[in-house]
Amino acid sequence: MSLPAAIIGWGTAVPDGKVTNADLEARVDTSDAWIVERTGIRERRVAGEGETTASLGTAAAAQAIKRAGLTPADIDLMIVATASPEQPLPHTGAFVGEALGLRCGSFDLSAACAGFVYELVVAASLLQTVYDRVLIVGAETLSRIIDPEDRATTVLFGDGAGAAVMARTAGEPGLLAWDLGCDGSAAGLLEIPAGGSRLPASVDTVAGRGHYLKMAGQEVFRRAVRVVVESATKTLERAGVDAADVAWFVPHQANARIIDAAAQRLGFGAERALVNIDRYGNTSSASIPIALDEAIEAGRVKEGTTVLLVGFGAGFTWGSMVVRF
Repeated sequence: MSLPAAIIGWGTAVPDGKVTNADLEARVDTSDAWIVERTGIRERRVAGEGETTASLGTAAAAQAIKRAGLTPADIDLMIVATASPEQPLPHTGAFVGEALGLRCGSFDLSAACAGFVYELVVAASLLQTVYDRVLIVGAETLSRIIDPEDRATTVLFGDGAGAAVMARTAGEPGLLAWDLGCDGSAAGLLEIPAGGSRLPASVDTVAGRGHYLKMAGQEVFRRAVRVVVESATKTLERAGVDAADVAWFVPHQANARIIDAAAQRLGFGAERALVNIDRYGNTSSASIPIALDEAIEAGRVKEGTTVLLVGFGAGFTWGSMVVRF
């Protein structure tokens, strides 16, 4: 099941603008203590005027290409994972590719907060055929699809982007094992109900706030812990490694309590879980690559390091992967 592919470049981009818990206290019925206790979040980055999903994705991708020692002309394919696209049509990758000067193929991938893990699997698979280098990007401006009056969601989400350049390797496999899944029966737990073919945009859908994200928080929490543990356990078994063999647990940054509960059940102490939700909030498809970028730049992830990645979110979709750098 393993694939000989490696991450050879990485990058992130986050807006300068911040919204703190104190800022939210002044706007909705909440408090810093409540938010920190329930989520672990203290602040989140929010895109300003002129900043979009594509502009953040472009900045992260440019950094990843540079760190890989490449130019845009060296990229054979680009995949962009996003739950908050630049616009309904064309795909966000068209805008990112144009800004970077790419002339290769590109497409968007929609797997919500598991998007980056899905991208890794797809990119590594394509690297076994005709491509040598694939650029993957997770980019979001979730602040644009969150109801500012909904306390259940407005405290959770932030904006940002992460990117990686992947290349085929001739040596040991870099992607040791993975697990992808989706339980569509739970699709209604986390959704934007209006704006698609099921409920087209209209005056009524706008008035009913149907274009904002809706979430059943308690049920999402319950399912998230279970699927993270089940998927990660399956992936570790497929890779033939124990939790003790993994240097870092890199979960999607959705909620600090979900991360703590899953880490404990998987056998990871808090010191081996990469957590930055306190500074960025939930950035969906960007959360895992942002956490990886910070760990690589800090020297915590280097050649030979084995990490476990786990994403989960709307759909109800999940993905886990064991990667050896």
